[in-house]
Amino acid sequence: MDSVGALLKRLEQLNDIGASLSKERDITRLLEQILLAAKTITHADGGTLYRMMEDGRTLRFETLRTDSLGIAMGGTSGVAISFPDLLLYDDSGVPNGSLVAAYAAIHSQTVNIADAYSTSDTPDFDFSGTRLFDARTGYRSQSMLAVPMKNHEGEVIGVLQLINAQAPDTGKVVSFSTADQSLAESLASQAAIALSSRLLMTQLEDLFESFVSLINLAIDEKSPYTGGHCQRVPALTMLLADAVSATTTGPLAGFKMDERDRYELKIAGLLHDCGKIITPVHVVDKATKLHTLFDRIHLIDTRFEVLKRDVELQALRQQLSLRGCTDAAAESDVLADCQERIASLDADRDFLRCANVGSESMPEMSMQHVRDIGNGRRWRNVEGVETEFLSADEIENLTVRAGTLTLAERDTINYHIVATIKMLEQLPWPSHLKNVPEYAGGHHERMDGKGYPKGLTREQMSVQARIMGIADIFEALTARDRPYKLGMKLSQAMSIMASFKANGHIDPDIFDIFLQSGVYEHYAAQFLDPWQIDEVEL
Repeated sequence: MDSVGALLKRLEQLNDIGASLSKERDITRLLEQILLAAKTITHADGGTLYRMMEDGRTLRFETLRTDSLGIAMGGTSGVAISFPDLLLYDDSGVPNGSLVAAYAAIHSQTVNIADAYSTSDTPDFDFSGTRLFDARTGYRSQSMLAVPMKNHEGEVIGVLQLINAQAPDTGKVVSFSTADQSLAESLASQAAIALSSRLLMTQLEDLFESFVSLINLAIDEKSPYTGGHCQRVPALTMLLADAVSATTTGPLAGFKMDERDRYELKIAGLLHDCGKIITPVHVVDKATKLHTLFDRIHLIDTRFEVLKRDVELQALRQQLSLRGCTDAAAESDVLADCQERIASLDADRDFLRCANVGSESMPEMSMQHVRDIGNGRRWRNVEGVETEFLSADEIENLTVRAGTLTLAERDTINYHIVATIKMLEQLPWPSHLKNVPEYAGGHHERMDGKGYPKGLTREQMSVQARIMGIADIFEALTARDRPYKLGMKLSQAMSIMASFKANGHIDPDIFDIFLQSGVYEHYAAQFLDPWQIDEVEL
């Protein structure tokens, strides 16, 4: 029997254990901690923790320990539990009360057995499996304590089973005392609350992440070109964040992230482009310069065909006018002029088709040629009115210097980050996710303050936001699913990233870790095509 001092010490242990359990976020570690705490507080040699399955008819082994045999299975041990689940009812619905843990779960009451080998103590239980285990291992399963774990609604969510209580002074196997049982029941109650809370939090987090995925799916359905981006940027962000957190030298050696920090950054990564849900599809998917709901280059093709028809008709009329004098040389000159003008039209059409394709850089001479065609040529529209060959809007689009977006369209695209910030700042974030809007909203800022939407400098940004900025840029450079370009090779992308480091666009210290840690290689192996992966000179 415990002395008052020993009992008080164990009560203090129980309080400490309860506080510790309430802080654990990982379900697997939590279950393991519950079992280890129960073994410690009752001086048990072994124990098993079962968890109730959703069907309410099965107990599943979660973690198992027997110190004297050196057995550790389930939990964080890395050793899978090979024992079958415990069925609480047979096929006809009859309760399976012959197993101690099953009996405790079915009847929602503690079972305390002094000696499993004494038939007078255990007339209703079947210990054949236990005795077979003992025969194989040389163990002797004597005292047992099975405690149901009940949540706040009184539902059994698991069973804590302890084996062989040991006298603290001699180590001799004894029965579980009344104090042991009370402490184990108290611990089971605390553990059940902690487990229920953690399960509820996990379910809420899963629900929240499902809503996030739903938003990304909506963006994906709007445009297949951004859906992949919404998945790849978070993946690269976490790879880079882990590398920065692991560094032990340099300016970022003091930056560390725990599991809560990682989860917060993960959510920010998943939501970093949620504002694109309001961006017009024809802007996001603008594969060519004249693309809106369709590629308007085909309208210009029609105009060229009209001009060519006009040239041919004019030539035929001229030839017919010469029929009376049968001037073969004059007719030949008319035909040659017709062919020359048609060739010129074909050349201009081919040029505009080429100009319509977004490129890295369009020379000024080519832009002027577009203007000359647009303003120099005339055509008769469907109303029969002679007008400029290209409209002002068409000229503006065809003279985009790089890519396919006009300045107005770039503003529309860029507004997605403003929309992202507005959307995220409206949400009542819990304390452990309060930085999500800042992390997600900063990935288009620059270290020199020339970014958008707020023009923040490096000192005004968190490390996480700077990490996401690098991830967003690198993904965009290497993405192979954009409508207007092929994905770059690693060497080209890293060369551009290096120039961004030099001109104050991205964080130099984080980019150095990105380069030296090989994060870009891990990302490439997972997300890039083989032809994109080439040698990068460090």
